[in-house]
Amino acid sequence: MISSATAPLPSTLSKIPDSDRFYLVSGSANIALAQDTARYLGIDLIPTVRKQFADGEIYVQIQESIRGGDVFLIQPTCHSVNDRLMELMILIDACRRASARQITAVLPYYGYARADRKVTGREAITAKLVANLITQAGADRVVAVDLHSAQVQGFFDIPVDHIYGSPVLLDYIRNKNLSNVVVVSPDIGGVARARGFAKKLNDAPLAIVDKRRQAHNCAEVMNVIGDVRGKTAILVDDMIDTAGTITEAAKILRQEGAKQVYACATHAVLSSPAVQRLSSGCLEEVIVTNTIPIPEEKRFSQLKVISIANYIGEAIFRIHKEASMSSLFT
Repeated sequence: MISSATAPLPSTLSKIPDSDRFYLVSGSANIALAQDTARYLGIDLIPTVRKQFADGEIYVQIQESIRGGDVFLIQPTCHSVNDRLMELMILIDACRRASARQITAVLPYYGYARADRKVTGREAITAKLVANLITQAGADRVVAVDLHSAQVQGFFDIPVDHIYGSPVLLDYIRNKNLSNVVVVSPDIGGVARARGFAKKLNDAPLAIVDKRRQAHNCAEVMNVIGDVRGKTAILVDDMIDTAGTITEAAKILRQEGAKQVYACATHAVLSSPAVQRLSSGCLEEVIVTNTIPIPEEKRFSQLKVISIANYIGEAIFRIHKEASMSSLFT
């Protein structure tokens, strides 16, 4: 696996003075990402203690004063999702009771976002439920990276800054100098995401894989809309979970004459049997960001991990300084 970091952003960023009362706190979900973000910002993470009782209860303590400060909590709600989510709630509550002036929950990965509407009767809308939990716990603001559906922003009654992983993925793709590229959406729901990616990739042509899903985590590919014959296809999605959608899409693209197939996604959930599917040879590379930590046992030769720490750091800095982010994250 090749691990890459993004180049420094064109920012006016300088070391934040201690008088700013600007604090960065990390949960246990992705400490490496939080450390890289802190390094970009030129500050240290606030030390915390996290313990777990024998029955699974989580205990968190903030180890330094954050009174009157602008606090940013970095915690993706990835595996184990329920523990990470509960830890986030407890961290928010701890910061609120420590008299933080403002608390921003930074969610590199927003768990439970896939249930964002009722498809049939008697279903929970967990994306809304989690938004309520974060708000009621005491967060004043949320930063989220590549939400599964943009409408999730509307579930919050507090400000949400929605940023994207596409800038770092695009940088990596451009540096490969691929020729005759077509950007492909692996399903109808991802067309807007793929279209935006294609536009920023020198207005590359767009293709769509028409897919019928029979059940959760089970995908059946039907056909390809668009011309991929003899081209380098780049599949673009927000996440790779079991990799059924991506690998089935890659297979049909090969059948339709694509000479190479790459996959790009912001979030590498990589639930079983994703690694086996992705390393089967149907994809030249699987390019993801480090919003979710990837353990050694889930790494394989085609996997390329690109750091998104600089972009998260820049977003945090601009929020703290009340500056616009539109030039970087739209």
